[in-house]
Amino acid sequence: MKSRVDALKNFFEREKLNGYIVADETNILYFTSFSGGERLLVPGEGENVLYVRGVNYEEAKETARNCKVELVKFGEEADRKVADQIEGLKLGRVGFDNLSASAYLKLHKALKDVKLEDKGKLVWELRKVKDETELRHMRKAAELTSKGMEVAFETIRPGVREYEVAAEMEYAMRRMGSWGVAFDTAVASGARSAYPHGGCTDRKIRRGDLVALDMGAKYENYRADLTRTMTVGEPSIKQVRIHKVVREAQDKAFQSVRAGAKACDIDAVARKLIEREGYGKHFVHRVGHGIGLDIHEPPSLNPETEDKLKVGNVVTVEPGIYIVEFGGVRIEDTVLVRKDGAEKLTKVSYDLRLG
Repeated sequence: MKSRVDALKNFFEREKLNGYIVADETNILYFTSFSGGERLLVPGEGENVLYVRGVNYEEAKETARNCKVELVKFGEEADRKVADQIEGLKLGRVGFDNLSASAYLKLHKALKDVKLEDKGKLVWELRKVKDETELRHMRKAAELTSKGMEVAFETIRPGVREYEVAAEMEYAMRRMGSWGVAFDTAVASGARSAYPHGGCTDRKIRRGDLVALDMGAKYENYRADLTRTMTVGEPSIKQVRIHKVVREAQDKAFQSVRAGAKACDIDAVARKLIEREGYGKHFVHRVGHGIGLDIHEPPSLNPETEDKLKVGNVVTVEPGIYIVEFGGVRIEDTVLVRKDGAEKLTKVSYDLRLG
């Protein structure tokens, strides 16, 4: 935690700051190891202060690292206490990560002689590159996710409802050590598999269905993301063809992941292949995104991004083809960026056919 705060402070001279307000709860977790803080004030000199409500005060005192914990009592406002501390320390130029408009206006009014600047990009510069502790947690999350997917393979059969499959996957991951799900599990079968965020319903899975499974475990608050698509029984010629195209697109995009690569170029590798096969209009989302404490983080792998990949980035690679009233196929892995290539953290079969 101290090294992360020190890394943030290292930006202060370049950005001409002498303080920083961390308002985003996930960013507070990143810097303090505690989830549930209201604000974290990081001054250029002196002690960091974490402001918490009474419901979280005792846990914060035990759990939070590299900061003083200060209670925000009933009737008090965290931002008023932050403003008082800033004034007391005579901080003249303070950055922040993610303040609501109302919070910004209150602080701006209270701190007439202080310049407040949106510097959220600084935290993302740090969070995008995972350290060894983060990677250890993400490997575990990916391992649990992969095992959960294998349970799904064993559970899916004609007559089973989508939510029953989701329940078995999530239960298995919990039993093996997951802290929860990384996001709402999706089990989308039949024509519903054409919905990229199809969730799960009480629909019964039928023989011949495409079934798209999108799921992830959470471990030590870090997340993994994995999608596989399969058929129940013998797939049709069209299902085989679409799956083959998506599988090839995913593999070629994965092979292009390495430090220094332009994220837009990785998207283009998959997108051009899918377009060449005649399914371009059916690929309706970016090819991937960063992942960590949040399920969607920078860098983004999309056609417009200017991001370049760095060693230690963890991203998804997930092309898909979605045909309304027919069904869809997506294949996704969580991937660690290395100097000369990439490593798949999620590891499970790509087979199309079940049973």
